[in-house]
Amino acid sequence: MNSQLPDSTKKRLVLVGPAYPYRGGNALFMSHLHEALQESFDILHVNYSTLYPSLLFPGSTQLDESKSKTLVVESERLINSANPFSWKSVGNRIVQWQPDLVVFDWWQPYFGLCHRTIASVLQRNNIPILTITENVISHEARGIDRWLTSHGLKHADAFLALSSLVEQDLKPYQSARKVYRSELPIYSFYDSDDVEFGGKTPVSRREELGLIDTDEVLLFFGYVRKYKGLDVLLEAMPHIVAQRPNAKLLIVGEFYDSESKYRELIKQHGLEHNTVVVSEFVPNEEVGLYYSMADTVVLPYKEATQSGILNIAYAFAKPVVVTDVGGLKEFVDDRTGVVVPPENPQALAEAVSEILPKAKAGEYRQGVVERAGENGFANIAELFETIVEELT
Repeated sequence: MNSQLPDSTKKRLVLVGPAYPYRGGNALFMSHLHEALQESFDILHVNYSTLYPSLLFPGSTQLDESKSKTLVVESERLINSANPFSWKSVGNRIVQWQPDLVVFDWWQPYFGLCHRTIASVLQRNNIPILTITENVISHEARGIDRWLTSHGLKHADAFLALSSLVEQDLKPYQSARKVYRSELPIYSFYDSDDVEFGGKTPVSRREELGLIDTDEVLLFFGYVRKYKGLDVLLEAMPHIVAQRPNAKLLIVGEFYDSESKYRELIKQHGLEHNTVVVSEFVPNEEVGLYYSMADTVVLPYKEATQSGILNIAYAFAKPVVVTDVGGLKEFVDDRTGVVVPPENPQALAEAVSEILPKAKAGEYRQGVVERAGENGFANIAELFETIVEELT
């Protein structure tokens, strides 16, 4: 462990959150934040040695096994989330580094006691704490979640919320503490020339999946979980196909819910010829394959705060159809897509049928590019300079 302090006039930040070698949206966001701040601040990134115990993780692996490492930042893997004996030592390591601000990433109540223990060490040493809230209460909350959340957020001096909904969800825990605002970044590196497609091209992959040029492709991308509403989209598909016979639903992602349930819905509605399922986690180098072949990206969520899936769609200049849940509608306007009521297959079908011909013709492209250019994360370094000044 390198205990040497940075030799710099810059302010010192400690980021506490996942990064490579972990995969998933939280690691992606924290790595992006690290990269965006590193020119303005000296950064120590405190990562996890164990993120989730394997018994609590529903997927195949927590690690990023992509051949293309799109965003790797330097970090110290110190926190074992399942081992309380590691928590105080992590707090002491942070204190030793003498930071001007410590930034916790909060998204899951499971980490409540871990975060509280580390933060209590920092508080005793008068080190300011900012907690970034991607979610306040998890999408699939249990009764104990509020108790764990209250512990996890207890020692924060201020919060950074990534949507208006999250800002509202913070109110029971906020007290008089200030809430700053930003949003998820546009994940444009998936559309970079530096990311190869694993030896494939969008054209060759379309052929492998049986898609042809005249198909109008709807993309449902990412982990399949109950709250993401894939069942609602499958209920809507017969209505979509009735109006747009060339519509094809492309489902790409690892199933954290019963895959057989969704396969049965596909069979029940006779959608075998209008649905393609790629049931696996997609490595970085292949993400662009699927977004490139899509005409629109559909997020039929039953609940949400914000979504990195939407921000990847914007990176590829793809319009979206989203449900009016959480903070999703904050990031969608007439230039970029359509917002519909949640859990309403008929409304979803009408929106998709409306957007498909325009999306196929590329009519939304410029609007999506404009909206992506307005993304609030572009000013994150300036925001953090303000936060450090105000909290210290």
